[in-house]
Amino acid sequence: MTPPESSAPAKPRAVEANFDGLVGPTHNYAGLAQGNVASAKNAEAPSNPREAALQGLRKMRALAAMGLAQGVLPPQERPHIPTLKRLGFSGRDADVLKQVHRDAPGLLAAMSSASSMWTANAATVSPGADTADGRVHFTPANLATHLHRSIEPVVTGRALAAIFRDEKCFAHHAALPATPQMGDEGAANHTRFCAEHGEPGLELFVYGAAGEKDPKPALHPARQNRAAGEAVARLHRLDPDYVHHAQQKPDAIDAGVFHNDVIAVGNGHVLLHHAQAFVDTKAVRDWIKRRLRGRDPVFIEIDDRELSVADAVGSYLFNSQLLTMPDGTMTLVCAHECQDNERVWNAIRRIVDDRENPIAEARVFDLRQSMRNGGGPACLRLRVVLDPAQRAAVNPKVWIDDALASRLEAWVNQHYRDRLVLADLADPQLLDESRSALDQLTQILGLGSLYDFQR
Repeated sequence: MTPPESSAPAKPRAVEANFDGLVGPTHNYAGLAQGNVASAKNAEAPSNPREAALQGLRKMRALAAMGLAQGVLPPQERPHIPTLKRLGFSGRDADVLKQVHRDAPGLLAAMSSASSMWTANAATVSPGADTADGRVHFTPANLATHLHRSIEPVVTGRALAAIFRDEKCFAHHAALPATPQMGDEGAANHTRFCAEHGEPGLELFVYGAAGEKDPKPALHPARQNRAAGEAVARLHRLDPDYVHHAQQKPDAIDAGVFHNDVIAVGNGHVLLHHAQAFVDTKAVRDWIKRRLRGRDPVFIEIDDRELSVADAVGSYLFNSQLLTMPDGTMTLVCAHECQDNERVWNAIRRIVDDRENPIAEARVFDLRQSMRNGGGPACLRLRVVLDPAQRAAVNPKVWIDDALASRLEAWVNQHYRDRLVLADLADPQLLDESRSALDQLTQILGLGSLYDFQR
């Protein structure tokens, strides 16, 4: 006899996994990113690569302990000698470092950047529930606005292909052409809404630049181009009826909102945003109301009277992670700077105390090394929705648990320096240390020959 429906085992659900980027051994404060206020403010200050990596690992370990699917992505090889050789420097690696330090120190800083730690910029990801072929689609961001980030996509693509290998489950695309007209900064300007992570959803692409008639920022570059979002939506075979392209407010970009995730965060059926986030907030909300299937959307807006854009940028409130917990409630994972700012903390308390929305708690993490370089909790992770078969197809060595977290912490303590200034980037010993560390990391994570020095 067929058992009653109520006694049947629950169908395994899809999960939204967070893949955080490990901070690289050359983590430094060079102030390379125009429009990133925190990065510019701390330029040339000493950094602590060891503590930066350990702070990120503590967050990964904590989220895994909360019952969330947590993976890790590797850093890039830095300094990147192959690019320096493409730019005319020659000889042995030590000679190249000496030449560029003497003749073009700005290039040395760019080729040593550890900005790949912010994996929200690594790629745009669409889950199988949204794509025509049912596979998870990945497109590495071209990061064409800045030299130091434009050299990331090749290794990013290799890393994603090494982790998400199964062609039956995953589709990998090349980065878009590296031109400002196709400027693509990845998931930092992309938000997905859904009733459940495994159900068909909506994909919101936010851009700063498009046609000649659109308003433009006056001080800082608009890094994301509308044409890039349109191209990614086509590559990922998304239904146009469930895709929307919204423009970021130019004044917000000029105030330091270099990516949309600095002023808005969405998860499931919730959108938390500042009133200055979009040129046309009503159009964004109306589209979500019209198209979201299976659940009524929840909009949480913070206006200028409650919190200025400057406070939002300084604290990275909206760069918090908004996560669905195993019990169905949501948690806001925010940086310590949010708690340090009374206005920001009051806004968070108001949100958590409001029973009209599902955000039940806020969790605070010390990520000062990342924050000083202009990246908060959400910058450090890439969200990937996986159904049970897709999750099983992921390279198993990248999933964070206590054992892997402890092993990676020991690896960091063995290989990373606790103080780095810009002059250290010319040290050939730092290059050797970094390569030794990364070679060991690829073995720990089962990534194969990922880096140029290994190939």
